[in-house]
Amino acid sequence: MNTNAQASATRQVLRRHVGRPTTDGAGVKLTRVIGVPGLDMLDPFLMLDEFRSDDPAAYIAGFPEHPHRGFETVTYMLAGRMRHRDHLGNVGLLEPGSVQWMTAGRGILHSEMPEQENGLLWGFQLWINLPARSKLCAPGYQDISPERIPEVALPGGGKVRVVAGSFANTLGPVAAADTSPLFLDVRLPAEASVELPVPAGHSAFAFTYEGTVQVGTGSAVQTVSARELAVLGDGASVRFATGSTPGRALLVAARPLREPVAKYGPFVMNTPQEIHEAIADFRAGRF
Repeated sequence: MNTNAQASATRQVLRRHVGRPTTDGAGVKLTRVIGVPGLDMLDPFLMLDEFRSDDPAAYIAGFPEHPHRGFETVTYMLAGRMRHRDHLGNVGLLEPGSVQWMTAGRGILHSEMPEQENGLLWGFQLWINLPARSKLCAPGYQDISPERIPEVALPGGGKVRVVAGSFANTLGPVAAADTSPLFLDVRLPAEASVELPVPAGHSAFAFTYEGTVQVGTGSAVQTVSARELAVLGDGASVRFATGSTPGRALLVAARPLREPVAKYGPFVMNTPQEIHEAIADFRAGRF
């Protein structure tokens, strides 16, 4: 497809993918959607986890202090409360509708611990790679409360929360220049539809987290069920629609880096040597 065609095309679903159950942190049960066999990464997206449980035993131990280097973490909460702390002195409360956007850069130590002993804990964590030029940048932290995330009302009662990027001349609060991300939370009532602009050339996916959402146009429309991810082809927009029941989905896109990736646990660099350096720096207390 030539550049002009890409700039005008509507994105279609290339394939659908379902995550697999796993545990992380101190035993938190979650579903890993990106970062598993079948979808190891979607440049620049390294990992997508959904944590969702009303069983305290599945989340109460949380994510005690641990390191990161070389990428950004995005935590988006739908229900429940978690407390962020890091070695730089940042403290933030993740509550329903809030976002934490953390740039690990050259190194950060942080923890995310539940601030509840019962009830539903539900949210997502996304890892976004950083380019080689920014992997050793100063770490940063954006704590974004629910009221700072604008909502665009749609005809017929739907709405779009704009976390990053823009929709309908509304800008999200997140600043992340390296990959120019788009992060939308789209909520549609039954029998509704919306056309969502997406920067052409960006990698993109849709993740339905409630109900079902029909993604694409014409004969290529595919129904994406709850807890299912759709990898999207290129184009300048994507169409979401619902049938007889409501649907809710995340639309996420970012500029691909097209650089070598070396991963080892909480470190993501460009070469194995840089991974060895990250481990040595962490062990020596240089984070």
